[in-house]
Amino acid sequence: MSVKELGIKAKRTQNFLSMVTTEDKNRALSCIAQALINEKENIINANKTDLENGRAAGLNEGLLDRLMLDSARIEAVASGVREVAALEDACGKVVYEYKKDNGLVIRKITVPIGVIGIIYEARPNVTADAAALCLKSGNAVILRGGKEAINSNTAITNAMRGALKKAGFPEDCIQLVEDTSRESANEMMTMNEYLDCLIPRGGKGLIKAVVANSTVPVIETGSGNCHIFVDETADIEMAANIIFNAKTQRISVCNACESLVIHSAVIEKALPVIKARLDEKSVEIRGDERAKAACPDILPATEEDFYTEYLDYIISVKTVDSLEEAIDHINEHSTKHSEAIITRSKENADKFMQCIDSSSVYVNASTRFTDGGEFGLGAEIGILTQKLHARGPMGLAQLTSTKYLIYGDGQIR
Repeated sequence: MSVKELGIKAKRTQNFLSMVTTEDKNRALSCIAQALINEKENIINANKTDLENGRAAGLNEGLLDRLMLDSARIEAVASGVREVAALEDACGKVVYEYKKDNGLVIRKITVPIGVIGIIYEARPNVTADAAALCLKSGNAVILRGGKEAINSNTAITNAMRGALKKAGFPEDCIQLVEDTSRESANEMMTMNEYLDCLIPRGGKGLIKAVVANSTVPVIETGSGNCHIFVDETADIEMAANIIFNAKTQRISVCNACESLVIHSAVIEKALPVIKARLDEKSVEIRGDERAKAACPDILPATEEDFYTEYLDYIISVKTVDSLEEAIDHINEHSTKHSEAIITRSKENADKFMQCIDSSSVYVNASTRFTDGGEFGLGAEIGILTQKLHARGPMGLAQLTSTKYLIYGDGQIR
């Protein structure tokens, strides 16, 4: 089936979704969650095929981790769908209401965006997360995952569509593009008649390509070259623990730390302690000349390293002489996702938080907390690094638009 045909079918669900109640949506989501559990064996078997193909294609450990589904992860995905069902409905909220002197009542309410297209890579959990969020916010969704996860995505989508039918919903509220060629992605980018917005979720190359080539409005999620700055007042043990968590707790995610910035006043003391912790997970450190002087056995860093989201057991180190230099370096090399400062100085913390131009900025905490669930928003479509429409974790509220309802009684102008 062509991508255009999927778009036509998605558009046909809009009247149904505009009228459906919160209770109906929650019932459908509960059916989806149970279907994922019921179809767990089929999903895992499909995922094994994807993993075998991925290993044969030479995917690195980080990408294979993103791709892998086991019983615990499917249970977590189903739990995430139930959590979305438990969230307050984002549609139908009155944002603004005004009664004019002539009696006109003007009301602004939240409404679904419409049909959302999502282009993503080797993350089969996104298939269920995105579908659940779109359904709860009253949107139809067309999912286009990468070839690495096509078998997993197909099994998950089939389970969800079966659940929709059982719940009395049109199956076409959730659709999967089975053609994983570049042509199908390009077609989605120009389907203005059928898609109201497009959301790319994946690496820097994918996001850049969609932003550059799409005529459909794009909501831009971001890759994660996340930084941690260790200033001259930092508690070194705290810094080492936070960096160890941010780098190694899960290397394949966009909120993992990829870059360290360390003040020259503490580099000789701090870097060996940090390296000792990272050595526990065999993390490769690439540093500038002063970092290498503090730890001679680390590798030299290139300028490209300071821009790189590794998604691997690799981290870069830049040495700076001031807070201002750290801020400038981070703002220059960051992907505007998540950055942190380790410090005992409130003045330094306040300046860092004010001047760093990223969606989430931390003091004395791991960047791994940038997540819809951790922020109390429930599941998320992705982390937005843009500044228009929304920024940071994109949950239900960011999947709605607004419209004005005007009530009159014969008024003319």
